[in-house]
Amino acid sequence: MHKKIKTADLMVGMYLQELCGSWIEHPFWRSSFVISDPKQIALIRTSKVQEVWIDTAKGLDVAAEALQAPDAAALGEARAAYDVVAEPPPAPAPVPITEELARAAEICARSREAVASMFREARMGNSVDTVGVNQLVEEISDSVARNASALISLARLKTADDYTYMHSVAVCAMMIALARQLSMDDAKIRAAGVAGLLHDMGKALLPISVLNKPGKLTPAEFAIVRGHPELGHRLLSKGGGADPMALDVCLHHHEKTDGSGYPEGLKAVDLSLYAKMGAVCDVYDAITSNRPYKTGWDPAESMRMMAQWTNGHFDATVFQAFAESIGIYPVGSLVRLTSGHIAVVVEQSASAFTAPIVKVFFSTKSMARITPELLDLSVPGSREKISTRENPAKWNFQDLNTLWSGLPAAH
Repeated sequence: MHKKIKTADLMVGMYLQELCGSWIEHPFWRSSFVISDPKQIALIRTSKVQEVWIDTAKGLDVAAEALQAPDAAALGEARAAYDVVAEPPPAPAPVPITEELARAAEICARSREAVASMFREARMGNSVDTVGVNQLVEEISDSVARNASALISLARLKTADDYTYMHSVAVCAMMIALARQLSMDDAKIRAAGVAGLLHDMGKALLPISVLNKPGKLTPAEFAIVRGHPELGHRLLSKGGGADPMALDVCLHHHEKTDGSGYPEGLKAVDLSLYAKMGAVCDVYDAITSNRPYKTGWDPAESMRMMAQWTNGHFDATVFQAFAESIGIYPVGSLVRLTSGHIAVVVEQSASAFTAPIVKVFFSTKSMARITPELLDLSVPGSREKISTRENPAKWNFQDLNTLWSGLPAAH
């Protein structure tokens, strides 16, 4: 039985099911465990968490008799319950993108700072904090479960200066969404998120002058950059306890199915499913993001180009699942409708792969702005369809990201 109690009523032997608050507000990477040490209670009470959920079927209750010190048998039963994998709490209920965007923006901001901190620690020779990584992935995973497009689309809007850090956050979110699309179990979904978050840790060990160079790299500089998968693999291995999937994706996310990738030139048959997933997610975020030396491509155009690369670069089955997870017209894509109106994709439709929800805002007949209007192209009888993708650079709509997100433009 689950019961909400005040943190003041916590005691050793209780099974803590959930802390009421974001992971950023409490000191543990997970919120389901048996309290076996008074120090754990002290940590909770010094955090911002005021209430918690306990499971009285797996640990002690707050009944009067439980206020005495727990006997060895009761505490042993509680610890035994912890040793067995508990049923995970129900996944967050899906919500419209409009309900998740503000929350996803906060997660992006906190995640950016956390990844930047991990990179600083790595540059100082310290190992990766796996506890902090799990905390981060847990919150990103919950956001993706509520609405995959929100956080993935916002992470794409990174500034050129933030690329290295937010790229890790974006790939984490996409790996989670892709793992869910491939019907992986919860443990593998979380592991995929960890792999995405850590896949580029080797870049923390590259010279800053090379990593942030605004122009084209020289052959010698490019050779340095190509060393980041092996540097990252060594860094994660040094810390010990790194998930095998994270090590695999870190080392092999730049491999290609035809064997032309690096660092080992492996072909499809020698690449794991997870490495193939990492390759797709890494490339999509790289080509859709603004970099110091180029402007990111439109999301829909990027999907079209990547579809052409499946013969040699990507695994076709993995790419198909990726397209299904974010849409062939991802959120933020600029499209022309059959009426001649220009619209931006604001959300995927649950019932039609090629008919998303769009916001119409421009008429090509009058060449003028019109009152923005939401249209669900999947509604039966809809006279509007997407006729073609549009190149944002051609139109230069300065408020395109604000149009689809509803959030103020970043500066």
